[in-house]
Amino acid sequence: MSSGLFGIAISGMNAAQINLLTTSNNITNASTDGYNRQRALQATNISVNTGAGAIGTGVRVVTIERMYSSYLAQQVNAAQTKVSSLDAAYGYLSQVDNLLADAEAGVSAALQNFFSGVQTVSADPSSVAARQSMVSSAQTLADRFKAVSGRVTEIRNEINGRLGDDVDLINSYAAQIADFNQQIILTQGASGGQPPNNLLDQRDLLVKQLGQLIGVTTTTNTDGSYNVYFGTGQQLVVGNRAQQLVAMPSAADPQKIAIGLKLGSGATLELSNALIAGGELSGLLAARNSLDSVENQIGRLAASVSLTFNAQLALGQDLLGNVAGDPNFASDLFSLTTATALTIEPNYKNTGSGSVSATFATPNAPQPPDYSGNFTTDLIASDYQVSFGAGGAYTVTRLSDNKQVATGTGAGSVSFDGIDLNIGAIGNNGDKFTLKPYTAAAESISVNQNIAADPRLIAAAGPVTVTPAIANTGNFTISQGVAGVGYTAPAGAVTLSLTATDLQGVPGAWTATYSDGTQVTGAGNIALTSGSATLTGFNYNNMYFSVAGTPPASGTDSFTIDKSAAGVQDGRNIQLLGMLQTQKTIEGGASNFQDAYARMVAANGIQTREAKVQLDAQTAILHQAEETQQSLSGVNLDEEAANLLKYQQAYQAASKIIQIQSTLFDTLLSIR
Repeated sequence: MSSGLFGIAISGMNAAQINLLTTSNNITNASTDGYNRQRALQATNISVNTGAGAIGTGVRVVTIERMYSSYLAQQVNAAQTKVSSLDAAYGYLSQVDNLLADAEAGVSAALQNFFSGVQTVSADPSSVAARQSMVSSAQTLADRFKAVSGRVTEIRNEINGRLGDDVDLINSYAAQIADFNQQIILTQGASGGQPPNNLLDQRDLLVKQLGQLIGVTTTTNTDGSYNVYFGTGQQLVVGNRAQQLVAMPSAADPQKIAIGLKLGSGATLELSNALIAGGELSGLLAARNSLDSVENQIGRLAASVSLTFNAQLALGQDLLGNVAGDPNFASDLFSLTTATALTIEPNYKNTGSGSVSATFATPNAPQPPDYSGNFTTDLIASDYQVSFGAGGAYTVTRLSDNKQVATGTGAGSVSFDGIDLNIGAIGNNGDKFTLKPYTAAAESISVNQNIAADPRLIAAAGPVTVTPAIANTGNFTISQGVAGVGYTAPAGAVTLSLTATDLQGVPGAWTATYSDGTQVTGAGNIALTSGSATLTGFNYNNMYFSVAGTPPASGTDSFTIDKSAAGVQDGRNIQLLGMLQTQKTIEGGASNFQDAYARMVAANGIQTREAKVQLDAQTAILHQAEETQQSLSGVNLDEEAANLLKYQQAYQAASKIIQIQSTLFDTLLSIR
């Protein structure tokens, strides 16, 4: 019996000691990231059957168990990958939101100041100081466009850099997980199937850290190793083998970093962004997509301001008397380097020698006969893809909504969305080109240096004037006229004669408009009446003149149409330029400059706020999942301190059994 007591005591001491060691390990690793609380699982030893019944022989420790739930771990990892994605996206969205909405750094204030300068010239066209102020505000506007575009480019470059860094980390984590898989397989085999808890903890921590970068799922093999997948089931880790991701220039747009998967053959497969779901990588790609939208909208605004303003400016006369066609006439205030060649990126997988070029189309002009309204552009804030098929057929797809906007076959030109595309040479079947109209538009806008050096060259006046003869007896008036695209200023004075029934001397073909809305075309004399309707205006040589009043009862009045002298006090064209601020100039006449910019700021602000709300909500979900997991796997120091006392007492009690066994043995030895 004494040997039985001794064995039971030793087993109890061993069990208590293992429990003390396990508890001590829990306490010392309470702050270790990824550590899961452990406990010793005990079982009774095989009992000895006697005539008096089965007598216990002590206790044994079966295994050291991790307090771990794969279900809870998956919940935490799923919540964490969403938080990481939203956090990465929100960080950049908020930067862009602050940039666009900032009164000092944004475009809105500069746009308002520019048109304030235009209105100042309109109020006093002869003031060189006012003209200089307008040039200065134009320069400020151009600089603001460049600054915003430059900052967007900086953010994109930063995102591209982080994408590369994240891919390196993902590859590192994947390689380490594969290595831990191998160690776990070997360790379990060497220990008779006992779980290597520390290795399992470290591997789970790596999976969690990997999930912060890219959304992954795991499966467990029979040998204890993990398989790790991303996207729609793409393998990243299989047992002790790890695949490698690659940060590479996109085939469609080398300015963008795409994510590729290195294949066993050594080739690299570029992955769709849709396969990068969750994690920081996903958030960075989402933020870059938003940047693309902002860049396109800023570029479209810069292009529209430049195209429409320049088109109207070209219909005026400067303070030196120059008009369109004169050698020293400055028809443009703004210059765009992209106006002559928009950015087109060939896909690096192209096999043919296709050639594609594009330019901004001429803005839509006010229409004859009266040229009322304003210039507009049809530009849409989007990139485009030109795809070649069999037999030289091609399609143009607007990437913002994946809508096909143009088709054709063979070389030639096609127009869509305010862009003129030229197919210089057809590509092979499957060749693609990415058209990026606005990549450099805002960054390249500048002020005409000739006007900057001499603001008198601003064409603020109208190009023609109408002068009534002093001897006229009627009260008939002819307006100073509105010039349309393609007009030609008179080479010499044109004298019109007015009788009681006709307006005579209008050169060439004309179109007359009457009070009932009817229009009559012809040449020679223009009748002052058409039935009961009276003449309200006439058009010739792409110029429109409105008329009013009554002709002389008898005799003839006369009017002279001539090229304007130096337009000192004439602000007719600058008034039309000022009206561009509030007129519908963008999207085919659907929005004005300020509205378009305000919508962009609002859309980005809404997107930023939504990202913040989602981030806060998902962070709360993550905290709840972590708290639930920690309630099982986390170390409670108070509980562990109580366990120390419990197992200490168990050890002491087992020691007492040995003492009792020793006393009994001594008693037996003392019997004689």
